[in-house]
Amino acid sequence: MDSKPPSLTERRKTVTQFEIARAAAQLFADRGADAVTAEEIARHAQVSVRTFYRYFSSKEDAVAPLLTVGAGHWRAILAAAGPGEEPLDAIDRAIVEVLTPRNDDDVEELRWTLGLLRAMEEDPALQVVWYRVNGESEVQLREVVASLAGPQADPFAVRLLAAAATDAMRVALETCAADGWPLADVGQPAVLASRALRELAGGLRLRVGAAK
Repeated sequence: MDSKPPSLTERRKTVTQFEIARAAAQLFADRGADAVTAEEIARHAQVSVRTFYRYFSSKEDAVAPLLTVGAGHWRAILAAAGPGEEPLDAIDRAIVEVLTPRNDDDVEELRWTLGLLRAMEEDPALQVVWYRVNGESEVQLREVVASLAGPQADPFAVRLLAAAATDAMRVALETCAADGWPLADVGQPAVLASRALRELAGGLRLRVGAAK
């Protein structure tokens, strides 16, 4: 695997994409996707319209980096888990860590995310982006879970656990989005996701753990 760090150009590209994604999410959360144009997103992100379309094919696709970053964060936490830790416990811990706001910036990002998910209810194009991101995250998570579970783990159980973890986060966030903002407790997404994971994957603990 190539471990060469990203170049300055690649880092700048990532930063620009994320700034555009944040701008799109904020506008969508505040006004709804139908009321926002790609030109407005570009202006809000302080980039040209040409730059916007260099990175994204549509205004809806612009939010993908923001939706992806959380999944990348918790996969990184899992990858750093101790070799003897039960995969289900490691995933639960990572989900709670990622979904628990630690400061005002985290709370604001949660607000944007939930507002974005509410906007998706009336926008099929946004729904496509959301489910695509979740599908890609699940595929990438399988490799991490397989590494945690060990070479003798049941591949079917590994795949089920990755699917359960992805759906636990998705359903928890969608449920909180439906509840509206502000939430009674900003820790609600983490609590719901942890509960969903345990209920969806509780029966997989022994099959994955025992196969190590």
